[in-house]
Amino acid sequence: MLPKINRLTKKEDFAAVKKEGGKIQGSTFGLLFRQTANHFSRFGFVFSKKLSKRATVRNRVKRLFREAVRKLLPRIKPGYDLIILGKKEVLERPYSEVVLEMERILKKGDLFQ
Repeated sequence: MLPKINRLTKKEDFAAVKKEGGKIQGSTFGLLFRQTANHFSRFGFVFSKKLSKRATVRNRVKRLFREAVRKLLPRIKPGYDLIILGKKEVLERPYSEVVLEMERILKKGDLFQ
């Protein structure tokens, strides 16, 4: 589980990232990001019913992404709000591929230290 300080929870924060942030698309997920004045990065996860009608499937995918972010957190630059938007293709991918793609997308957005 992500530490509380690294969670993006408020509706206003999600809206600000969507409105003012940059976007990077991958094959299994999209990443919205916005620089902030904080000394830590926060993450939000959005997996809609388009991904799957079953909440258990969506929750499993959320857990998979939270674990990938937790694993990569020490390497991610502080001072960003990030939102991960899941795509249907993620349902067929194992955890290891999700981590590799997350690394690739974070490098592409220059979000690694």
